Amino acid sequence: MKFTATQIAGILEGEIEGNPETAVHKLSKIEEGETGSLTFLANPKYTAYIYSTKASITIVNKDFVPEQSLSTTLIKVDDAYKSFSKLLEYYNQVKNNKTGIEDPVFVSESATYGEGFYLGAFSYLGENVDIGSQVKVYPNVYIGDNVTIGDNVTIFAGAKIYSESIIGDGCVIHSGAIIGADGFGFTPNEKGEYTKVPQTGNVILENNVDVGAGTTIDRATLGSTILRKGVKLDNQIQIAHNVEIGEHTAIAAQTGVAGSTKIGKYCLIGGQVGIVGHITIGDRVRIQAQSGIGRNVKDDEVLQGSPALNYGDYNKSYVHFKNLPKLVNRISEIEKNIHIEDRK
Repeated sequence: MKFTATQIAGILEGEIEGNPETAVHKLSKIEEGETGSLTFLANPKYTAYIYSTKASITIVNKDFVPEQSLSTTLIKVDDAYKSFSKLLEYYNQVKNNKTGIEDPVFVSESATYGEGFYLGAFSYLGENVDIGSQVKVYPNVYIGDNVTIGDNVTIFAGAKIYSESIIGDGCVIHSGAIIGADGFGFTPNEKGEYTKVPQTGNVILENNVDVGAGTTIDRATLGSTILRKGVKLDNQIQIAHNVEIGEHTAIAAQTGVAGSTKIGKYCLIGGQVGIVGHITIGDRVRIQAQSGIGRNVKDDEVLQGSPALNYGDYNKSYVHFKNLPKLVNRISEIEKNIHIEDRK
């Protein structure tokens, strides 16, 4: 897709300095700009690059005044960073605005879908699937029986959505994500063998939930595994059965949350965090990367370590921990001196 400076300025309500017919077809960093690319300048420390960049169009703040000649066409806006972000969003909307049903696919006769629906090749829609308007389902997606999907949802290639799952409006599910697989429920017998406990619940994603690539969210044993509105999950996260995550909580990659744990709203959880089952984590909690959470956590706590400590206590303890070799040597020296004194 190509866009001219005139078209871009129209979208951003910007002012053009240079050739309004200059066209671009790709994006670039300002220091790596090439002919035909669009870039932006927002951080003053990158200003020097605007005089050497080969980018065809550069978005800048209105107060930018060049001190040398430029080869790039400028589009001046109130906030270059926000305008570039707006343009990225617009570009994605245009790029992803596919409609229609490709071939081959399987669509059950009882499945329904709204206007602007796109279904990529080799996808599967099961019995009684109900899909809203402006939903984009990319190739090789599996959607099981009795799944409900709201409006403006995007499901990228290779995602799997098991039966009975409910997906709210505006959700994004990335490639390889699995929604609604069985929870890890087994009971041992007297021989140490395991019998599977049927997982009869479902998964509910409320509105505007993002699920990263390769992330798995297990269905509940009974009831629902629930991600409240605005939850953001990174790639390769495990959410176990009957977990509930409060609104607008964000969790980074490779974190695992065990069964029946409740996480509050507006929490920030770093990468590779492990959270045990059947505990409650309050609102606005901050958990640093690679922490292990094995207890209930109150509102507004900041934690680090494994097992996790209060963030301030952890930092104080770490000062002593890294000095342990010195302390051991000092103690050994004191003990030697004591033994020498005892011999006298």
